[in-house]
Amino acid sequence: MNGDSPDTRSWRRIGDILHSDFGASREKIEMAQAAQRTNGLRLGEIMVDMQLLSRETLGRALAIQSGLPFLDSLADAQPATELLDRIPIGFAKDYGIFPLGMIGRSLLVAVADPFDPRPLNDLGTLTKTIIEPQVAAPDEILRAINRCYETRTREAQDAIEEIVELTPADLARSLEPQDLLDTADEAPIIRFVNSLITQGYRDRASDIHIEPYERTLVVRYRIDGILYEVLHPPLKAHAGIVSRIKIMSHLNIAEKRLPQDGRFRVRVAGKDLDVRVSTLPTAFGERIVLRLLDKSAGVLTLAELGMDPGMLRQVERMVTKSHGIFLVTGPTGSGKTTTLYAALSRLNDREKNIITVEDPIEYQLSGVGQIQVNPKINLTFANGLRSILRQDPDIIMVGEIRDRETAEIAVQSALTGHMVFSTLHTNDAAGALTRLVEMGIEPFLTASCVVGILAQRLVRKICPHCREAAAIPDALLEELTREGYISGQPVFYQGSGCPQCMETGYRGRTGIYELLAMDDAVRGLMMQNRDATAIKQAAVRQGMEPLRTAGIAKALKGEIALAEVLRVTQEES
Repeated sequence: MNGDSPDTRSWRRIGDILHSDFGASREKIEMAQAAQRTNGLRLGEIMVDMQLLSRETLGRALAIQSGLPFLDSLADAQPATELLDRIPIGFAKDYGIFPLGMIGRSLLVAVADPFDPRPLNDLGTLTKTIIEPQVAAPDEILRAINRCYETRTREAQDAIEEIVELTPADLARSLEPQDLLDTADEAPIIRFVNSLITQGYRDRASDIHIEPYERTLVVRYRIDGILYEVLHPPLKAHAGIVSRIKIMSHLNIAEKRLPQDGRFRVRVAGKDLDVRVSTLPTAFGERIVLRLLDKSAGVLTLAELGMDPGMLRQVERMVTKSHGIFLVTGPTGSGKTTTLYAALSRLNDREKNIITVEDPIEYQLSGVGQIQVNPKINLTFANGLRSILRQDPDIIMVGEIRDRETAEIAVQSALTGHMVFSTLHTNDAAGALTRLVEMGIEPFLTASCVVGILAQRLVRKICPHCREAAAIPDALLEELTREGYISGQPVFYQGSGCPQCMETGYRGRTGIYELLAMDDAVRGLMMQNRDATAIKQAAVRQGMEPLRTAGIAKALKGEIALAEVLRVTQEES
């Protein structure tokens, strides 16, 4: 480092700086000093551990003590890419160091601890530069590392080009198990799989599909519910990619004839990702699907699901009842489980015993007992639900009502004072009532125990960065006017496509909902064993807003495109 060493400057103790410059009380400092005599740690770290001091305040005090500048924010820091390439991300994270840039032969770096000379000396040796440190808060440094190094993560396409250049012998060596298991290995296949997951996370993909065909290998990302073809790795790398993913998810790499399921966890840009793996043998090799779940994203609340305020109040009244069944319906991938988790998080407190039986368990809910269905040992939804009832539950969630046995136990649970949440695969809310009857539940029992049914669809939101007015065909406008969905000359919107949304015009998703409340009119029709159409018409007369109506209302607000509404509500037309 250039300049005087800190111990040659006018020296002030850290306790004196914290007291005089930052208002730390003498009592807190003496408390930390007493602990210091027993554990020998540094005073500032002890005060942070005892929650007597924030890390940012400690950083400011260390800057004063060392005579170095303190950086409030690194949000605008963007070092040259070659500089990031020279400093490994592991080194930067381990020692809390972030490179800021070069001035002549000097390297400016942000450090969390200016008094630890080892990483600064090592960095000088590594980069062959003179190190000029400045102080920043550890959290600020970590955010900068994650932000800048994520953009430097090797793209999957770069790794593909390296694989293409490999000879068969090189490829075989890169796929040996000892190489694949070595986390420090730089084999091209390992780099490709890592970059595939990183790029998928950066592009907001929920699933990664790896699909072999007769002459090609295709990688597709599912983004906002739609599959996009993104990569074409060489077919010769397929076996290695499959083996690498199987090893990561603890699957049998020798078994290629049977489907397998597994999972593994990785960190990408400081975020924990839970990756679910499914393999499926096909005529041209094993297909693999990776589902990416961001563990740090947490569970959405009911208010974040995209319901209008009136419907949100109705749903909250229904889910907070002491007993009954609340059903969520819709096709696969419509967000039903997310809605149930939001309802459970609304009800989750220490006064209630909440138990779920799911397949699979998507997210861990603190304070909730969650059971994973396992047909291999005969732990089905019905058997799990039957066992739950012996655990004195207040609230039960059944991942899906699939058969008569599960439906009967759910109904009996609701009738005996439990609140039951579950899902059904029906197109609309009224169809769920008739589906229960088709499963063998008596109409009068269905009418008395169901408190509400929420049908839903997920729709892509228009990208806010490229939103513009959309040209709608006159014939379609006339049809929607004739059917009563619109009036006058409404303006609809669409996304034109931009880098922010990968030129798709869409970014993120929201829900459209249809809420059926069990009032006297609906119960009367259930007792008469009427069909779903009659029940839906009665509910609409009582104020229920159908899915397509709800979707068009959101389209008129400019949140979603009219084409999206028509796509997800085709069955209503």
